[in-house]
Amino acid sequence: MSASYDRAITVFSPDGHLFQVEYAQEAVEKGSTALAVKGKDVIVLAVEKKAVAKLQEDRTVRKICSLDDHILVAFAGLTADARVLINRARIECQSHRLSLEDAVNVPYITRYIARIKQQYTQSNGRRPFGISCLIAGFDPESGEPRLFQTDPSGTYFEWKANAIGRNGKTVREYLEKKLEGERDKKDAGGEETKVLKLAVGALMEVVQSRENNMEVAICRRDAPYQLMPTEELEKLVKEIQQEKEKEAQSDKDKSKKT
Repeated sequence: MSASYDRAITVFSPDGHLFQVEYAQEAVEKGSTALAVKGKDVIVLAVEKKAVAKLQEDRTVRKICSLDDHILVAFAGLTADARVLINRARIECQSHRLSLEDAVNVPYITRYIARIKQQYTQSNGRRPFGISCLIAGFDPESGEPRLFQTDPSGTYFEWKANAIGRNGKTVREYLEKKLEGERDKKDAGGEETKVLKLAVGALMEVVQSRENNMEVAICRRDAPYQLMPTEELEKLVKEIQQEKEKEAQSDKDKSKKT
């Protein structure tokens, strides 16, 4: 009997599970790590970059995409599924501009993506999307930064910071521990530098500390998003490494004194 629950997407198991949705979540857990951190005037998205073949065009492999001028999405899971969902979301953004002469806000496009995902969990002849998305941007009217995450089941929540994909739990624990402390800490570069250091430092917990293993996008209020150049990312990675070494050394000195 368990096999029938396993194969049918529209049939609940006796303990209330939809196995195909859980399998889609497993696909997300095996995907590249992606995270996003929200500040007052900036949102930073960072993703793990897998090694590509020598003959492959590196620029064709993207885990961070724009839905509109002011909205970015980072995803973990099946890239083919993400391409279909992102294309539909982009068309919806364009249709909204054409019909209402206004840009979509972040909650609207999040609900649209979540609704499509949910529809694919209740119809025969389909399977759930095997991706989880981090959707970030600034609302056109209020200018408020917003960050949402959607699951293969079609649920969505708003976050201050979050991580998805492989090692997502480790990154979330790092963000929970560091988020408030980093916001209170003064930095010569201002709030944007603090958010950048927090995001890249969190990704360095699970990715080898090399700039070519990461991709970082910065979304600012009333400005087009920017992918962080390799040279700047390399400099930031070295700076974070030095700060972590100083913290480790100070912890050792404290333990010796006690």
